[in-house]
Amino acid sequence: MTSSDLVTTATYEYARSAAAFQRATRVIPGGIHGHQGPRDGCYIPRSAYPLFSARAEGTRFWDLDGNEFIDYMCGYGPNVLGYGDTDVRAAARAQAELGDVVTIPTTTMVDFAELLVDTVASADWTFFAKNGGDVTTLAIMTARAATGRRGLVFIQGYYHGVAPWTQKLDYPGVLEQDVAGNIELPWNDLGALRETFSTHRGEIAALIAQPYQHHNFADNVLPVADYWKGVRRLCDEFGVVLIVDDVRAGFRLDLAGSDHYYGFQADLICFCKAIANGYNVSALCGRDSLREAVSSITFTGSYWLSAVPFAAGIATLTKLREIDGPALFRRLGTRLTDGLVDVAATHGFRLVASGEPALFYLRLADDDSLMLHQRWIAECVRRGVFLTSHHNHFINAALTDSDIDKTLDVADAAFRAIRAQPESR
Repeated sequence: MTSSDLVTTATYEYARSAAAFQRATRVIPGGIHGHQGPRDGCYIPRSAYPLFSARAEGTRFWDLDGNEFIDYMCGYGPNVLGYGDTDVRAAARAQAELGDVVTIPTTTMVDFAELLVDTVASADWTFFAKNGGDVTTLAIMTARAATGRRGLVFIQGYYHGVAPWTQKLDYPGVLEQDVAGNIELPWNDLGALRETFSTHRGEIAALIAQPYQHHNFADNVLPVADYWKGVRRLCDEFGVVLIVDDVRAGFRLDLAGSDHYYGFQADLICFCKAIANGYNVSALCGRDSLREAVSSITFTGSYWLSAVPFAAGIATLTKLREIDGPALFRRLGTRLTDGLVDVAATHGFRLVASGEPALFYLRLADDDSLMLHQRWIAECVRRGVFLTSHHNHFINAALTDSDIDKTLDVADAAFRAIRAQPESR
């Protein structure tokens, strides 16, 4: 049997994952809560996916059953250099030997803040937290403190965390006062933005948006020419704070920030995910004009000044600069997505790869119900390429051309499988 035949026929089973999940459901609501769980993670069908990992290295992880996966979710973004990157791990261990969570912070915090201010084009200062949602919330509070206004403008399909202000009125646990003043507008529509700013003059504190539209369950959409420059002009004209949520895309498109990549300057920019290769830290960076406002806010946490993630962040950004991470991600992502589209075409399928190559989105355009797409993704996962059905994917620096070749072989086998079995199993 050839290696190609093995890719076609060998599919994974997950007995140990299933047993662990049964244990988890007895003590954890939902078994695995949040976006990495089988429900919110869009694992369809659930039987195609492992639920617990045993170890990870480079661009791969292994589940409890010993199955090996090339991972294109990258921990939903934080794995930017490779799981267990040796330089980041060494920096974190060296700092851990000196101290981590201490009553007063170490100057590693200052070192990291200086590096971010030197790296991010729109940064005059940095404020640290832990999660992306921490810094998007702080950005909103800063804008409201600076303007004395409540209203917020979002772009349709937005996701900025799970705090009540980020959600919709019909979501469980969200009250009317949590989302009062929220306005949702179409992407790439400067006319609608001007009309809204004019109608609600003096009421809107901030516009918050991702650098391009990378929401779930739909093709990702890049900004049209001069869109962001137009947004910048309108925010200046109406006194609205412009916030870029760079939690997903940050440092993957441009180390100076995705606003810099698209040719404008944010007032506030939010980073997490790729900032420290999986060590838990996030950062809000901003302009001098908002320094006093952010300083006036009470916003803190017990672990927010822990030193180990700061050391990991310094090592991560330093290495990304040395290897020109954004250029690498663009090259690898383009080769991968072009290859996947070509493989699909050989089987008579039309695969759409949208967004930026560094964090691409996939959709089989042959079935509006999305069932065919979900079946193809499931067949890839069963053969060792970890994708999810309705979320953007990520490139990391440990990915090799050989990994991409194997991914294309698996994709080919998965297309053959769904051709051979027209009905979902």
